[in-house]
Amino acid sequence: MSALAVPAQSVEASEPTDADGVVEANEPPEARGLPRDGVRLLAAHGDGRLEHTRFRRLPDLLVPGDLLVVNTSATLPAAVFAVGASGEDVIVHLSTRLPGDLWLIELRRPAAGGVSEPWVDGRAVGPTLELPGGATAELLAPWARGEGRLWFAALALPEPFLTWLHRHGRPIRYGYVPRAWPLAMYQTVFAREPGSAEMPSAARPFSHQVVTELVSRGVELAPLVLHTGVSSAEAHESPYPEPYRVPITTARRVNEAQAAGGRVIAVGTTVVRALETVADADGVVHPGEGWTELVVTPTRGVRAVDGLITGWHDPRASHLQLLEAVAGRELLDRSYEAARGGGYRWHEFGDSHLLLP
Repeated sequence: MSALAVPAQSVEASEPTDADGVVEANEPPEARGLPRDGVRLLAAHGDGRLEHTRFRRLPDLLVPGDLLVVNTSATLPAAVFAVGASGEDVIVHLSTRLPGDLWLIELRRPAAGGVSEPWVDGRAVGPTLELPGGATAELLAPWARGEGRLWFAALALPEPFLTWLHRHGRPIRYGYVPRAWPLAMYQTVFAREPGSAEMPSAARPFSHQVVTELVSRGVELAPLVLHTGVSSAEAHESPYPEPYRVPITTARRVNEAQAAGGRVIAVGTTVVRALETVADADGVVHPGEGWTELVVTPTRGVRAVDGLITGWHDPRASHLQLLEAVAGRELLDRSYEAARGGGYRWHEFGDSHLLLP
């Protein structure tokens, strides 16, 4: 066993599991007495090795010349209570800000414990929703691929958007998180630019100490932005268009790392999506900004990314296609089998997964 390794069976065996047999992280690790970088990390290597360690040991798994690309999007308190035209209680998830001050929003039913359920058909609650603080949302048209729960909407607000949202919104959470947590629990150390409906959670285990140790060992970091929309946790739909920005300095550093024989490791599926959007057929990354509709699949493959830090995704999640494109099916299957057997925690407050094929 490697000096880094922590036996898989050391995790608490009594943790509750969901219908798929996975352990759900229903609270931040801080609530269990762990620092952010104290969550577990399973490292899967191309030679078949699986190492069980803690995220704080990430610097031991990387080498000088590796480049970590991180998403600096910050999480919005994107869930807002609303009232429908006939008095129905509705929860609005503000998913994606569109040109012309339009929004793509998700409509949901309130459920016990302050969470929500899919989905409310906008035709039953529209055409205008009353939002807190005298704001309104006018439902314009359903999004063609949203199964009735995603709508184009125009918001009328009494004050600037971020001021209003921080006054009345709260972080999006699903049924596996039974109590509310402050917005700070949904931010990463890289968060700079507000815009994501849900946390780019692959980066949550990073601490300032881990970042400092990485840099001191010659591992570089480069930023980009991709604002995430709602994850469609229950429906497991493919990702829809999202806004991104890859700066010229990041594009250059990716290309330089590749040319020097270093590995480009994406911190999260959002980073993979952004980088692969601006990579040409030869894997050269170009600066770019706009909207990406790219869906990364094993058939399409990856061109700019050599490795990935991510969380643990539901067995039906569309993100698994992207993970398979990076790691291959065999290594991914072995990782997930080990994670289930070892009681790794799933979802945004859960444990971490490093793929180094």
